[in-house]
Amino acid sequence: MSNVRGDIDKRLRIWRVVMLCVMGGLVIALYFFQIIHADTYVKLAAGNRLRFIRLAPSRGNIFDRNGAPLAINIRTFDIMGYPLDFENEDLAMRTSAIFRKHGIPLLPEEITAAVKRQYWAPYRVVRIVSNLTLTQMAELLADPEFPSQLFPVPVWRRIYPSGALTANVTGYVSEISEEELHVKREGDYVGGDLVGKSGIEYTYENILRGSPGVEAIEVDARGRRIQEIDFRPPQKGENLYLTLDLGAQRLASDLMKGLRGAVVALDVHTGAVLVLYTAPSYDNNPLAWGVSAREWKSLLNDPERPMMDRSIAGVYPPASTFKSLVALAALSEGEITAKTTYFCGGAFQLGRRTFRCWKRTGHGTLNMKEALKNSCDIFFYQVGIKVGIDNLTKWGQKLGVGELTGIDIPGELSGNRAGREWKEAVVKESWYKGDTVNYSIGQGYLLMTPIQLARMYAVFANGGKLVTPYLNEKSAVVPKDLQISSSYLKLVNDGLQDVVKRGTGWRAGTFSVSVAGKTGTAQNAHGADHALFVGYAPADKPQYVVAVVVEAGEHGSSVAAPISGEVLAYLVERQSQSIPRQ
Repeated sequence: MSNVRGDIDKRLRIWRVVMLCVMGGLVIALYFFQIIHADTYVKLAAGNRLRFIRLAPSRGNIFDRNGAPLAINIRTFDIMGYPLDFENEDLAMRTSAIFRKHGIPLLPEEITAAVKRQYWAPYRVVRIVSNLTLTQMAELLADPEFPSQLFPVPVWRRIYPSGALTANVTGYVSEISEEELHVKREGDYVGGDLVGKSGIEYTYENILRGSPGVEAIEVDARGRRIQEIDFRPPQKGENLYLTLDLGAQRLASDLMKGLRGAVVALDVHTGAVLVLYTAPSYDNNPLAWGVSAREWKSLLNDPERPMMDRSIAGVYPPASTFKSLVALAALSEGEITAKTTYFCGGAFQLGRRTFRCWKRTGHGTLNMKEALKNSCDIFFYQVGIKVGIDNLTKWGQKLGVGELTGIDIPGELSGNRAGREWKEAVVKESWYKGDTVNYSIGQGYLLMTPIQLARMYAVFANGGKLVTPYLNEKSAVVPKDLQISSSYLKLVNDGLQDVVKRGTGWRAGTFSVSVAGKTGTAQNAHGADHALFVGYAPADKPQYVVAVVVEAGEHGSSVAAPISGEVLAYLVERQSQSIPRQ
């Protein structure tokens, strides 16, 4: 009996030890969780009842130089709901019925599909319908049959009042892609954010975007809102004022109706861009609100290439507009003077090749000013050979030929300055005098963009300074003084004035403003010749330069020159009437 009693006492002692150990473990665990890691678990508990809603900021607006809106925001509404509520098909049916009652065609199957497509957590809200107006939203909420499980969320949408007129300048915004999320530069971005995809919207994304806000709310076990805990409002992006003149841009659009090409207008002293028009263009509003893959593909594959900005990415032979640079190079290198003359009989023989003038009967004996006025090819063939390709490319580089201008929107191309080294590297051939002959009248391998042409002629107009074109009025760059002789510039200017007064560009001078400039007709391997004209006004005190390229326009004198002249007249008249923006 005593042995049995001893066994029981032994077992009781063991249980006491076990119980003491268990109690000790519980005490240690409570100390660990409630004392050492108390803050961590308080946060986890809060996370189970708190939801943080990210509030997207309103982008800054974009205006032209006179305050006309180019890109603004409008308030729309999205209807949101929780996935768990839609597990009951009755809600989808009632939601569809109420929407159709108020003129919003939405089938129950479409609602269910939208919920499934966006579902990734039961407590995360999903978008049922987007882009409702304030009127639509008010009518829905006033209807007693509107499901209590749904709620509106105000959102900002980007619109472009001028649409295709300035699409290449403003660009557009669209939802950030997965790839952009991984490589995105500065900023707190998440899926669904809108980002600039092109134009000013892209270049100044960090300025326009603003800062997102946060709303902390308490939710129930199913993730539904109970009350607001904290709120930090989003910060609106900064507004941008551009140097663009919407009135002049519209005029360029009207003059280019039915044509392909570009019109560029710059302030010759600062490089401020007043016109940057490309034709044809596209409406950027649908891209900002979302297009289907089919619509996007159709836009990209359009044979007219409306999304190509011809003003900065269209490359063309400058043709006879390049003769002014050849004249300046020849004067500066001491190869000709104002009195130097050459005879034009309509043809020029170089070895076994015959190079002809556009005027088959010839121009007779001409000096430089007369050669510019009449756009004589024979004169510049001979001057080009005398100057040599190395000096021509040197001066081309000096005046920005084949160089990016640095304009503050993406997509600019550099063109091709060509030359001896380029041909040996790319074509694998030596440079010949025949190449120089073609080069001297802006043909052959030489390619320039319309904005390069405008910048090059700004040098002739402003006394020898190379400007950097810019659109954001706060992004001006100090022009570079090229140290060119004022007497040589005057000789070229006199010749360019004669082009319009009594030469090939006379149509540019028929709009009540004095113009100096040069016509050009560029060979086109794909069809009719391109028409070009670059001019500046007023001729005696230049303020603006306008470059016009019309693809397959055939004649710069009859097609491009009047467009340039009319835009110049508008800008000069507008300047005389303008009132500084406050």
